[in-house]
Amino acid sequence: MLAALKTSSDLADMIRTEASTLGLDAVGIARLADDPELSARLAHFLSEKRHGDMDWMETHADRRSGPLKLWPEARSAIIFGQSYAPPDNPLDALAHRSNAAISVYAKGRDYHDVLKKKIKSFARSFAERSGADVKVFVDTAPLMEKPLAAKAGLGWQGKHTILVSRDHGNWLFLGIVLTTAELESDSNGALTDHCGSCRRCLDVCPTNAFPAPYQLDARRCIAYLTIEHKGHIAPEFRAPIGNRVFGCDDCAAVCPWNKFASTATEMRYAARPETDNPPLAELLALNDAAFRARFAGTPIKRTGRDRVVRNALIAAGNSGDRSLLGQIENLIGDNSALVRAMAIWASRRLANPAEAEALRERYQAQERDAEVAAEWTLPMEGFQPA
Repeated sequence: MLAALKTSSDLADMIRTEASTLGLDAVGIARLADDPELSARLAHFLSEKRHGDMDWMETHADRRSGPLKLWPEARSAIIFGQSYAPPDNPLDALAHRSNAAISVYAKGRDYHDVLKKKIKSFARSFAERSGADVKVFVDTAPLMEKPLAAKAGLGWQGKHTILVSRDHGNWLFLGIVLTTAELESDSNGALTDHCGSCRRCLDVCPTNAFPAPYQLDARRCIAYLTIEHKGHIAPEFRAPIGNRVFGCDDCAAVCPWNKFASTATEMRYAARPETDNPPLAELLALNDAAFRARFAGTPIKRTGRDRVVRNALIAAGNSGDRSLLGQIENLIGDNSALVRAMAIWASRRLANPAEAEALRERYQAQERDAEVAAEWTLPMEGFQPA
């Protein structure tokens, strides 16, 4: 039986000791209170429809507007950060156009599983020693983690809306324990915004997803388009997506506050070979069973084969690699409308005019989906040789 800890100071010491023992890289404490400004920002975001087809954000808007709406009895939040800093700049992958650029966060084991296991272990110990109730959250409930992390002193939300840490740059997974324990907020409180006049994160965005500093329109964000968006990707975004098949690191990677892992021991989430910017040809060959086997235990699996192959076809169309044309043509008859549509687009991007016309004559009459069939008639930028 662990000895009970009653004072806020004792509990704070226990929190930091346990976080270090579990290999967590950052921890902070915030007292909970209603935040009208945060609620107003969320309401504006939703009213502008900037959440796209992430309907769950609107459905749970009231509960998402503050932790006390989610759990009125809670009094404090303990916020943990786990670094996923890569060893080198992820933007280097954009130069290798016949390979898929996959976001850093998705290259290792699913962080939900890894981080939740650690935080649940902490929560059990904390509940026993404090006598308080606890609830654990790792991106699995309508709780806005980044504002709480900023309030607890882990960093500040940059102009790209990502949490920026002085110690870990833009690479922190967040997990939260809400508790009925009355804890003192960290003395440093919320950190001052250190973005200054810098706007690198805004200017680098290939799709102009930031209407203004500190505002994001998810409908234009490549991370949203390639991961969350369930429908066809609009033509205007296809060329800017480049070879980004799952997520986008551009705005995070250019931040001058960034830190990269300098040693193997700092690599908390090392990339797995099957997710480390694989050849597009490998992704185009995946059926559902092969997709599930390849990406088991990673965040990529949750998005599903059809959307990932849809994205890989866009990357193929942008690659200039005509050796992919045979695989692309095979996917024009795929069971998924998402896949067929982008197979048509990619084939028309890579084929010369005579080849493109031959493909249209061969396949257009077979297509029964109006949106997919329309891809044969869209204006194209033309032949894109390697």
